[in-house]
Amino acid sequence: MLPENILPQNAPLWRIARRIARKLGAIAALVLLGGLLSATLVRLAPGFDADERELDPGLNAESVRALRESRAGEHNILRFYAGYLRGAIHGDLGTSHALGQPVQSLLRERWPVTVRVAGIGLLLAWLLASALAFTACLWRLPAYEILGTSVSGAFLCIPAAVLALLSVVLNAPGYLAIALIVFPKIYRYSRNLLAKAYALPHIVAARARGLGEVRILVWHVLPVAGPQMIALAGITVSIALGASIPVESLCGLPGVGQLAWQAALSRDLPLLVNLTVLVTLVTLLANSGADVIIYMLRPRSMNAGMNAA
Repeated sequence: MLPENILPQNAPLWRIARRIARKLGAIAALVLLGGLLSATLVRLAPGFDADERELDPGLNAESVRALRESRAGEHNILRFYAGYLRGAIHGDLGTSHALGQPVQSLLRERWPVTVRVAGIGLLLAWLLASALAFTACLWRLPAYEILGTSVSGAFLCIPAAVLALLSVVLNAPGYLAIALIVFPKIYRYSRNLLAKAYALPHIVAARARGLGEVRILVWHVLPVAGPQMIALAGITVSIALGASIPVESLCGLPGVGQLAWQAALSRDLPLLVNLTVLVTLVTLLANSGADVIIYMLRPRSMNAGMNAA
């Protein structure tokens, strides 16, 4: 056994390691389940057996038969998914029926576009929402709060496709549409969160003692609201990825969102399964990463708040 004086130093590291291991196991299970559910839903969707390529009058009977045989292995979902997993282990993600290209090369070509568009849009949304939320809490002007609530509520009511069309009409970049889609969700939650934090008794007492607003924000408000905002950051990653589908499709951006739209229209099972696995993996990693960061920063933030008090 280890000496007792060593346990308090090593125990937090072991707890973090166990938490990460549990998270990775849960992520793997959910990703596999998400891929299977996606394949099942696509297989049960109406018109799964229909292929637009069969309508080509230039195809003969043998070509039509070859097209149908190429999708014959997809009728048994369990057999198809087992074959997909075997191929994925060896680096083969299958071939897209609609585009006739390997799925791996399609994702490699289009993923950087989505990362850039969604990433810039998410960053702009956070900057705008955080600036409005913090200034509304610091200034505490009713007119300013009404303005921020009205603007965020207006963008919250506008569908994502309409904002994408407006970006096309106004010749605005696609990441601006994503920013406007994500912004109201961040603002409304962070505004309420900061308002509750500023209403806590020890923050009211710190303000009564004459402490500066910047010091109150850094040493008292952020330790309270920081964990929830980190969790919100993980959630907004999936929101930005979902918003990239209509934005990329309508703006003509060759990213993963446009690829997902094309795959859904053509009922491209290999491509849809890979996209579902990819989006599920990114979403779970973002949320789990936020949980781990919160777990690692929580003791420090609590100690900082106690020392500042």
